[in-house]
Amino acid sequence: MIRLVCINELYQLLWEEYGPQHWWPAQSNFEIMVGAVLTQNTAWRNVEHALTNLKQARVLTPERILATPQHELSELLRPSGCYNVKAHRLRALCQWLVDNGGHAYLNCRSTRELRDALLSVHGVGEETADAIILYAFERPVFVVDAYTKRLLSRVGLIQGKEKYLTLQSLVAEQLGPNTVDFNEFHALIVEHVKRSCQKVPRCRECQIRHRCSYPVKTTQA
Repeated sequence: MIRLVCINELYQLLWEEYGPQHWWPAQSNFEIMVGAVLTQNTAWRNVEHALTNLKQARVLTPERILATPQHELSELLRPSGCYNVKAHRLRALCQWLVDNGGHAYLNCRSTRELRDALLSVHGVGEETADAIILYAFERPVFVVDAYTKRLLSRVGLIQGKEKYLTLQSLVAEQLGPNTVDFNEFHALIVEHVKRSCQKVPRCRECQIRHRCSYPVKTTQA
């Protein structure tokens, strides 16, 4: 078995298998931001239902969300899970957007300033902030999520205990500060993990199993 030796190899294998993913699935930058908040601790299909509710209620703008009573907003977000918490977080993000002049004004800030500002918003952690920066502001910041840690660990590229910024730097060093590659690599990881590298992995169905150390460990166990 020839093992993977770098991030670039994994990216190439996933690209050859799945092709471009055309992420983030949304019709506006604001919809991307909303999706990034709602996707915390839930499957994307649930987020889609909540987004549909917001669209049908005609409240998918920062101003209209802020004008929607808390209990009504929570009900619209119910499909995304933890809907009361997410309603508070979404309102906090909307208030931040309004207070700072919206996407156009925020886009004038440096990536560092934008990230620091997002992390100051209630309920926005590193993963959510970076998803917004990468997909809504199109800045070269890689998103590290649980899927990334799982896959990189199983194929033997990391130990699995590395901190968020360490993993982010590892990917950046190998792929370079490239928005398109960061976008595609993150999306490809998500697609692969959903199909094969689940919590209980489907190694026999995995298209990169011949370059992965995890099936060997499973067999030996």
